[in-house]
Amino acid sequence: MLFFNSPNPAPNPRRVRIFAAEKGIALDTRDLSIPAREHKSDEFVALNPRGQTPALQLDDGTVIAESVAICRYLEALQPEPPLFGRDAKEQALVEMWNRRVEMILMPPIGAVWVHTHKFTERLPGRNLEWGEANRPKIGEAMAFFDAALEGREFLAADHYTVADILLLCTLDFARFIGAAMPEDLPNLRAWHARVSARPSTAA
Repeated sequence: MLFFNSPNPAPNPRRVRIFAAEKGIALDTRDLSIPAREHKSDEFVALNPRGQTPALQLDDGTVIAESVAICRYLEALQPEPPLFGRDAKEQALVEMWNRRVEMILMPPIGAVWVHTHKFTERLPGRNLEWGEANRPKIGEAMAFFDAALEGREFLAADHYTVADILLLCTLDFARFIGAAMPEDLPNLRAWHARVSARPSTAA
């Protein structure tokens, strides 16, 4: 297998790196520079028409793109520890929280990133007003997750799962774009400190 990665701060490749580290899976890796637009090269777009990282090329040539899809493949290869849940209920809850991270928190972060950040200033179709209008929504989404973590050690189950990985990478990317967690979210901040202390976080 060959894993097409982009270094930090790209959140989606980081999801896979952390997941693989939790599984003890070593991935042969090729780094693609986003600032140098290596992910838009003809060679890579032929593998992943979206021109985005991450992607995982299997030994038979099959290419799996999208971070959660790659993680599901790795889960099937190495079921332990069960990061997508141990039974039907846990699997459903993990999926629910994955979707909530991607539907509630990531969209306003993405809007601020694309429409306001200096690194994206050359992208066509930027709308600064729209980007700034989404900034308060990031705080509202973080408050939603703070409430969800009341009395809980992890987001979706009584053990660490891929939902925790998605939330961690999204929050850290928010900090990179200038939307750090507010001080008045004690549950979210305590959770973030716990999961950030895991060795896999440095992957």
